[in-house]
Amino acid sequence: MKHHFTPKGVCASKIEFELTGGTIHNLAFTSGCSGNLKAIATLVEGMEANRVAELLSGNTCGYKSTSCADQLARAILAAQQREAESA
Repeated sequence: MKHHFTPKGVCASKIEFELTGGTIHNLAFTSGCSGNLKAIATLVEGMEANRVAELLSGNTCGYKSTSCADQLARAILAAQQREAESA
């Protein structure tokens, strides 16, 4: 299922990904640090969503209390919650 998430407190303005069988596919960020976010998308392709959320949760960016990676972890948890509620 395709998911859209609006991150808060970071440079990226949108996170989109598919959650299929508990794995992440086709992750894309809109705006933000292009090279870093493309690298994250490449690294997490096909990974278990729970593992990605565990690895990236709590990651910060500079003086901010969050990061695009942390926002991805939050997006994954929200997507899993939505899927559980619709099942």
